Amino acid sequence: MRYLLAVLISVAVLLAPAGGPAPARAVPGDPAETVTLYFFWAEGCPHCAAAKPLLAELAERHPGLSVRSFEVTGSAENQRRLAAMVEKFGLERTAVPMFFLGDDHWVGYLENVTAGQLETAVARCLARGCPDAGAGVFDGSGPPARAPAGTPDVLRLPFFGEIDAEGRSLALITVAIAAVDGVNPCSLWVLSILLALTLRTGSRRTIAVIGLVFIFVTALMYALFIAGLFSIFAVVSFAPWVRAVVAVIAILFAAVNIKDFFWFKSGVSLSIPESSKPGIYQRMRGVLGAADSLPGLVAATAVLAAGVSFVELACTAGFPILWTNIVAARDVSPAMFVLLLGLYMLVYQLDELVIFGAAVTTMRVTKLQEKQGRFLKLLSGMLMLSLAVVMLVNPALMNSVGTSLLVFAAAGAATALAVLVDRRVRSARRADPEAAGRPRS
Repeated sequence: MRYLLAVLISVAVLLAPAGGPAPARAVPGDPAETVTLYFFWAEGCPHCAAAKPLLAELAERHPGLSVRSFEVTGSAENQRRLAAMVEKFGLERTAVPMFFLGDDHWVGYLENVTAGQLETAVARCLARGCPDAGAGVFDGSGPPARAPAGTPDVLRLPFFGEIDAEGRSLALITVAIAAVDGVNPCSLWVLSILLALTLRTGSRRTIAVIGLVFIFVTALMYALFIAGLFSIFAVVSFAPWVRAVVAVIAILFAAVNIKDFFWFKSGVSLSIPESSKPGIYQRMRGVLGAADSLPGLVAATAVLAAGVSFVELACTAGFPILWTNIVAARDVSPAMFVLLLGLYMLVYQLDELVIFGAAVTTMRVTKLQEKQGRFLKLLSGMLMLSLAVVMLVNPALMNSVGTSLLVFAAAGAATALAVLVDRRVRSARRADPEAAGRPRS
């Protein structure tokens, strides 16, 4: 009997799990200190936006409630998590918003689930205990989450971690908007006039110092303005009314720019006011007066650039407002925003750097003509209008590279059509002066 008892004890020791007792898990019947509600939502979903204030109120009223929120349109990882939760709960329908708590799940808000139902379920879990709905999905103990069909690959970048391939549409949007924003007639006019005045000194050193300082300071002021907009939209962009207000503002900017193509500087115009130009000329001459002293030249140019940046703001504010709202809606990390902002400013300054380089090399500068300025205003207006309409109808369309390219192509096609119509009308007026309301010569 002693030998048999020793064998049984040895077998029991060998079969016992290593590492001590398993951690306790909340089960029905045991009160829980904390419970976790998993919330999956999508940018542009009005019911998702309506559910966010409710969840914040629930977390405030129930200190034991932890709400984990996952936006699925801009993150491949969150799409995998949602697919794994759907598979775990054996669901056939995938839609947002989706809520998971214990053994329960809800699809939709205001239609299939109400605030009272969610609060009742939370109170019941806190009082009686319930299993963690995300066990096996978020703790790594279950099978790896499988991406839903059509989920893009993941890019792995140093310092920035994983970026889903759909996130590449942000880079595309950034390059396209910055490229059009960079050829703004206001900034090009100021730079060309400044360089034309500086060329009279005949000194490449003076041209280089004034050009580089001017471009750097204006870029810095613009970047700070964009960063401030992003800080605001990162807080309030989840509200549908904010997106609608931004879209309406962009449409107004677009309408004025398109109007300027057909009726240049007639009525309201997003250009540097004629009343401001004498003051700008005077400050430019003041900069040239400090050319004998390098520190004085740098300081005078920096002051001029900062002042001009504020004057130009009305010409250029439309695209930053749109771009920062789009980026904030993707819930990007601060590091990713800095990377995207750097890309924006690089593309934005390319045309000015080209003009500056040509002026230093050839000692000549080409001024922006009215015809070129009208075309640039038309192109920027059409792109701004396209992005604003998409933001109102379905912002998720900009989450993929393909649909983003279609939006940009539509803006380009509309620009080409407007130019063609304008040429036909002008040709008809020249051919028939009476139809244009002018007497025959």
